[in-house]
Amino acid sequence: MQQHEAVELGEDKAAKFKSRVGLILFGVYSFIYAGFVFINTWSPETMGIKVAFGLNLAVFYGFFLIILAIVMGIIYNHYCTKMENKLNGEEEENKE
Repeated sequence: MQQHEAVELGEDKAAKFKSRVGLILFGVYSFIYAGFVFINTWSPETMGIKVAFGLNLAVFYGFFLIILAIVMGIIYNHYCTKMENKLNGEEEENKE
């Protein structure tokens, strides 16, 4: 049987940047989600209004939240990978 070799992880130099980006995106998403909860709490009849493509606001807003989460995940991955590559590239240049 073949043994699995673990990857050796070093220091994450982009951790501070990744935390900041993650918290910003979390804050934006939480604010938009809070709007959904606010509408449902204070004016539930508003959620029955047809807004687009024959969908009511509740369904449209729900799909929007799902798509927004996916897009934010892609944005997070893009910027964090870019920063990791930049910092690791600097590390490689210093070794040579």
